[in-house]
Parts: sequence; structure tokens; C-alpha cells
Amino acid sequence: MHGHGVRGLILAATATTALAVFLAGCSEGDSPSGAVSKAASAASEAGDALASATAEAGQKFDDVKNGVDAKGDVKLDGKVTSDADGRATVKLTATNSASATKSYVVQVDFRDKDGNLLGVSVVTVSDVAKGASKDATARTNRSLSGDVTAGVARAVRY
Repeated sequence: MHGHGVRGLILAATATTALAVFLAGCSEGDSPSGAVSKAASAASEAGDALASATAEAGQKFDDVKNGVDAKGDVKLDGKVTSDADGRATVKLTATNSASATKSYVVQVDFRDKDGNLLGVSVVTVSDVAKGASKDATARTNRSLSGDVTAGVARAVRY
């Protein structure tokens, strides 16, 4: 997901957030322009947070030298839960198929039921012994609500 794909997902998530905030934030005392202003502000903050998380994920992968694609080595347990702060979390397991101890950088994308990108988490799983597995937890940087799913977007072994 590069270029326009990420931008499109960010715009879709921003629009979805704006609509949800608008609908949830309207009360009888709100003027339409006040409610729209609140929605636009919240959507802008959500879009900025998602863009920042996506950029940070890209930087972490750019920092890995001589890494190999290892998406097949990483599995999610499939259950997205919320921690005490309301942030979405999912357990992942990296299984080292290499002939020596390796580390992994894993990007997990959190999406709504329509496939819109809600959050990105990058997890480092260090020092996984040859043929062994190691667990970690991917966690969003902000709280998410609704039906949230997670998937491994990319993983690099180094």
C-alpha cells in the first residue's frame, strides 16, 4: 500500500470518522455549523493520527537493513480486544523459519467492518531462535470502537 492507496484509506477513515462524530455530536442545542466544525476538527485529528502512525510504520521498515519478506512467518490469533485504555490489541506469533536466530518487524493494520484503515501498529519481535516461536502484542496508539479486525500488512525478518 503505497502512494494513492494509503492516501485513499486515510481519506476514507477521515470521512467515516467525521460522519460518526457529526452524528454522535449533534444535540438539539447545536447549530449545524457548530456540529460540522466539531466533526471536521475530530476528523482532522483522526486523519493526522493515522497519517502519523502510517509514516512511523514506513520509517521502521526503512530502518531494517538486509531484511527478507517474512509475512508467512507471522500469524495473528484473530481476536481483536481492547485494553484498559480502549486501545485495540491483538496477539501475534512469529515463527522463525531461518537457520539462525532472527528478529522481526511486523506491521498490523486495524480495520473496520468495511475494510477502512483505522490504525496501524508496528511491533518488533526480537531474537527468535531458529525453529522457535515468540509471541507479541500489537496495540493501536488510540482507542477504537466498533467491529475492529486486524491483519498482518507486512513482516520483515532480519
